[in-house]
Amino acid sequence: MFNSWFIWSAVSGTARLSIVLQILVFLPLTLATLSNQAFLSLSLLLCIHALFHGTLIFLWGSEILTVLQVPMHPFLLLVCFNLFSSSVHSYLTIAADWWGTALTGFGPLFIVMEGLSSLLVVQKLGQEGKRLVYKGESYQFVFLVAAAVAYVASAWWIVASYPSAASSPLSSTLLGVALTAFVFLTFIGFVLRRTNIIESSGLAVVLAYNVWLCGFDQKSFTDPIASYAPLLPNIYPHFQTFLNFVLNTLPKPVLIALLYRLTILHLASRILPTIGADTWESEEGVDGGWADRPTSMFTHILLTYRQLIFITVYSHLLLLDHSSQIWWRWMNIFFTLVIWSVELLVSSEDDAVNKDWKID
Repeated sequence: MFNSWFIWSAVSGTARLSIVLQILVFLPLTLATLSNQAFLSLSLLLCIHALFHGTLIFLWGSEILTVLQVPMHPFLLLVCFNLFSSSVHSYLTIAADWWGTALTGFGPLFIVMEGLSSLLVVQKLGQEGKRLVYKGESYQFVFLVAAAVAYVASAWWIVASYPSAASSPLSSTLLGVALTAFVFLTFIGFVLRRTNIIESSGLAVVLAYNVWLCGFDQKSFTDPIASYAPLLPNIYPHFQTFLNFVLNTLPKPVLIALLYRLTILHLASRILPTIGADTWESEEGVDGGWADRPTSMFTHILLTYRQLIFITVYSHLLLLDHSSQIWWRWMNIFFTLVIWSVELLVSSEDDAVNKDWKID
């Protein structure tokens, strides 16, 4: 029994890893070797397949579907290569253009989701830290040291990123405004006792991360298509060319932004079911679980269609050029600060006793 479970876990885990690697490689590969429309067509096909797969998981829930879908991504890649190896039908180009427009329109939604998720995760860390502080003074000392390290690391990160992130007068002005707003909001939150050093230091790390991405590899990273070597004539006889493509030319800023965005969305989806619980309720909720909460259903849907979200977010990041990614980063910074300021102003003060430690 244990051996069969172990074998099945290994097979399903390998299948998941294979699917992730296929998506990570196939999309930029198509963008590099064919055209922008071929990339959009493959992205659309992968999204349709992910939507169909997620629906089957939602209705059936069997893990065997994960293993069965492994050959689908190479099949869709070959279909896309065959379609764009000769004259392309007008309907296919229209669908690709519409999908590209839709991905561009999803930009504000992705920024909102990333900003809200970052703030939600940071606030959850602050709440958990506050809860642990009252278990002993050792926890308070640990969190004070951890917050100090986070502040110092964030400051160093921003200073190190400043030459590339603030390459223009407008960028340097935006950076100064963002840092000033963060410092003032932190002090306002301390005075009103509506935040703590864990939450503030966490937001400092998020701010430093976005500033770093604004200047990440700015000199060498230009247009995604221009950064790739022509691979199509050599892909079959020269596997080394493909290996060099995977190791050297995948867009690292896109991969880092993708990893952060998916991770923060996953963590936020785990926190959502606990939102709205009465302070007198047990940790298991009203009826011993969170299944009846609307946020729990939203979390279930989000996790079920996570492959669709993965492909959509990745396609959107690949579609953006470097300058567009920079401006989306600045929008993310200021959106997160605005939402945090609103939360500081509207949050209740019904937990004043438990918040005394915040300004220590």
